[in-house]
Amino acid sequence: MIAQILAALVAAIHAYILVLEMFLWDTPRGRKAFGTTADFAAQTRVLAANQGLYNGFLAAGLIYGMVRGGDEGFAFLVFFLACVVVAGLYGAVTASRKILFIQALPAVLALAALLAGI
Repeated sequence: MIAQILAALVAAIHAYILVLEMFLWDTPRGRKAFGTTADFAAQTRVLAANQGLYNGFLAAGLIYGMVRGGDEGFAFLVFFLACVVVAGLYGAVTASRKILFIQALPAVLALAALLAGI
């Protein structure tokens, strides 16, 4: 049960990132979330939308795993949570350390709970 709640939280985080990157990137809210300027946001809008789409795929995979259940759902959750952990670690090293806490840590906790069976 705890693993499902944490996995749902990770999916919600990535759905929110999808919205920020695909639809709010060049708005004041989007620029504040990512610490960008209006000029930079305008120049990188298409790139950000692409990143948002990938975050949406992560959320979709997690949601599918939760809905599917059983061994297949478990496998989906392990795979997509591991993907989020790797992406979060890479983002923390290459973009911003806060990604470690926003993306990677919740996914690590969800993955640990899932593997522990809680």
